[in-house]
Amino acid sequence: MKTNKYLLYFVLSPLVLSLASCEPKALTLEDVFTDETTLADELAAENPEGYEIYTLNQFLDTYMTEQGNFWSDTSRYRDRSTADNVIFMYSVDTLPTNGKGIYIRGRVTTDDWSGNFYKSMVIQQVVAGEQQNLRISVDLGSSGGMYQIGQEILIRCNGLAVGRYANQPQLCIPSYNNNIYAMNASQKVGWAPGRIQGSVFRRVTRMIGTPDVSKLKYDELTLNDLYSSAKINAFSNTKECMDEIRKQDGRLVIIKGVHFTGQFDDQGTVKECEVIHPDSANSANVFAPTSNNIGYPQGRIITDGSGKALMCSSSEYAKFAYYYLPGADKNGVSHCQDWEGTVTGILGFYEDKASELKDLKNEIHIENDSKSTEAWKKWSVTPRGIPGIGIADIKMYYQGDPEMGEWTPKEFDPKDYNH
Repeated sequence: MKTNKYLLYFVLSPLVLSLASCEPKALTLEDVFTDETTLADELAAENPEGYEIYTLNQFLDTYMTEQGNFWSDTSRYRDRSTADNVIFMYSVDTLPTNGKGIYIRGRVTTDDWSGNFYKSMVIQQVVAGEQQNLRISVDLGSSGGMYQIGQEILIRCNGLAVGRYANQPQLCIPSYNNNIYAMNASQKVGWAPGRIQGSVFRRVTRMIGTPDVSKLKYDELTLNDLYSSAKINAFSNTKECMDEIRKQDGRLVIIKGVHFTGQFDDQGTVKECEVIHPDSANSANVFAPTSNNIGYPQGRIITDGSGKALMCSSSEYAKFAYYYLPGADKNGVSHCQDWEGTVTGILGFYEDKASELKDLKNEIHIENDSKSTEAWKKWSVTPRGIPGIGIADIKMYYQGDPEMGEWTPKEFDPKDYNH
């Protein structure tokens, strides 16, 4: 059959032109990043009833109450949230949807590439030379690809919520847990902070300028500096003490002059890590062996040699979870004390069982001989990565001397484990 090529061109040409016109416009810097000079005009235009940009601590003081507004006789948090209906480890306060605009701003201090900050981030604001910080729970995979470390963001919080998960304040939404098959399920069913939907977070968040990691503030501390702070030195089971602790949460720190002990805390008892497959036991001498999919953070103890100690917290889902601790290997943990340096990361006080508060002792030394409930076991620093995997937050040197050699991470190899 003979085809009229001129007729074919006539039919196809409009189709090709229409497809070409559907190509999306290339993004410009102005499309992605907000200029500080135009920010006030933009906010005034979208908030006819006015708006306020709070510092992070002002935001918590204004909107996060002890009980939250979800707590009642019929609308309960997890049973382990409170032991006295006075201090709550879990809370949810919903924020007004309408009316005056409620804003917070801060610079992103975390990165989720290594997997140790899964679907969460921390922002930092420097006020009068001091850090203020807040965790954000957001349902975004690879959020670091969009909100990179050092990026300043502005969030319109109307319609969201602020609350505490295991005593750690965060921007969130209300979430009800009804997993009756979880370990200790009877204590865990109830309301708790949940992740903000990714599309909602993107809609209410502006990126101000481009990422600038040089603007991040790190507090460089020894363990003695950390524990001698007037704000956290005298632990007590009071609202005032808990408020001071919560204001420390999310702080970006560099802990100096420490090494890993090769130990972990097993429900209150300090034990030595052992050579065992990380898939089979939480005592393995790696950063974060299995929790049998319970998902709680794994802690490995660091010390400065004087006995003062702090937990280094990692997720079993982090890319470096099965890497040996500095100084550990297939033979054990006897060389951990030979590797000294710094551990950088996010400071936190994690307590998910309010009944333990009254028994916590204000002790900061490792005790090996008995099960005990020292407050230091609740404090932790969470690294954003290790050398070669994410941000190199753990820097260890043989005998603490950079000239003697730097620690090179090594992954657990099942072939080395013959038991």
